[in-house]
Amino acid sequence: MRKAKEIALKVALAYVLLGILWVILSDYFSVILAHEKLSLYIYFQRFKGWFFIFVTGVILYLLVYRRTRDVLHSNDQLKKKERELYIQNEQYHSLFKHNPDGVLELDLKGKIMALNPEAEALLESSQKELEDIQLRNFLKEEDIKVVTGHFIDTLSGKGSMFETNIHLAEEKAKILRCSFIPIIVSGEVTGVFAIARDITQFRKNEEMMIVSEKMSVIGQLAAAVAHEIRNPLTSLKGFIQLMQTTGSVNRDHLDIMLSEVDRIDLISGEMLILGKQQDLHYQIVNVDSILQQVIVLMKAQANIDNVSIDYKPYLIEPLRVEAEANQLKQVFINIIKNAVEAIPADRRGRVSISLNRKDGDAIIIVSDNGTGMDPERIEKVGEPFYSTKEKGTGLGLAICKKIIEKHKGKIVFHSEKQKGTVVEICLPLIKGNSLRETAGRERKS
Repeated sequence: MRKAKEIALKVALAYVLLGILWVILSDYFSVILAHEKLSLYIYFQRFKGWFFIFVTGVILYLLVYRRTRDVLHSNDQLKKKERELYIQNEQYHSLFKHNPDGVLELDLKGKIMALNPEAEALLESSQKELEDIQLRNFLKEEDIKVVTGHFIDTLSGKGSMFETNIHLAEEKAKILRCSFIPIIVSGEVTGVFAIARDITQFRKNEEMMIVSEKMSVIGQLAAAVAHEIRNPLTSLKGFIQLMQTTGSVNRDHLDIMLSEVDRIDLISGEMLILGKQQDLHYQIVNVDSILQQVIVLMKAQANIDNVSIDYKPYLIEPLRVEAEANQLKQVFINIIKNAVEAIPADRRGRVSISLNRKDGDAIIIVSDNGTGMDPERIEKVGEPFYSTKEKGTGLGLAICKKIIEKHKGKIVFHSEKQKGTVVEICLPLIKGNSLRETAGRERKS
């Protein structure tokens, strides 16, 4: 409105100024002409009004044309921008509404402002039911702190990805893989987009694969364990028969018999623990202890295949990690079993295992003197359904890799053809895993 007034004022001023200028100039020339020739003065007076109309008309036309052209050009540009904005809005609406993931728009306090149909299905509630509801209402106390941390990070202008559990009516729970993305308008964060995908079934399938592979490994170990147990059983039978024949008891024989029974109990106990279906509970465990237990089982197969297993522990201090012990056992059994099977029958086999510490990580290295692998095969190791074995599925190492990743560690393979393979596993140690800090805690207690 102000702009229109300015334009009208300019046109009016231009007209008035031209009129004043014309009156002054025309009167001046009239006076000059009156002294020289009366007829010329009369002629000028007759047509000066028409001349003024013509001149002002041309000037007004040019002014109005120029201004109208600018207005029309601005109007065309505005329509073009509106069209682009409409297309972008439709694209955004399509991305929001038809996204296969759940999308929620949150304000700066975490309240749900809008959500797409997939998010409604995910939360099993309509948009009307979720108005002004905070996202934290679907989280338990232990998850609220983690999700709030990611939310605060996002408000600073950077996105984040994480996994969390949500809890719905009737004690129903879902596992979500989420992303928080800042909504930035004019350089300021005005809210957060939460993108979520239900991975509950994916996690169940993953756990089923791990259990299935574990049972497969146990089945393969059973024959070797049975062979290993047969040896102490033969010794026990021989000593018992000797006692029946002589009718006397030899204390040395009894000690040997007890040690053989302990050996059978240890091997069978490890098999039972490994085979038992258990809930996942991450606890602080000693890596050396787990390796020792696995080696007891694996020596049975190694003896059958004429392979020696050498273990070099870390003796300076216990190396403790937060882990699910059964899953770590599964990883170590798979790696050592692969190492034993990679050694040809005509070669004196040797599998070396070492435990060390480096930069806050427990480092487990398993090396063998087997056939090794080509570089192109090394790149594919750990991919599901890729195996170098004739009857292998490739799931074993894929599951090992997944388990180590879930424990926030990493697994690396190095190999050279006909020289052997080295597998390096890194697991983050718990905070305070050092002799100095341990001694400090003991002094406090």
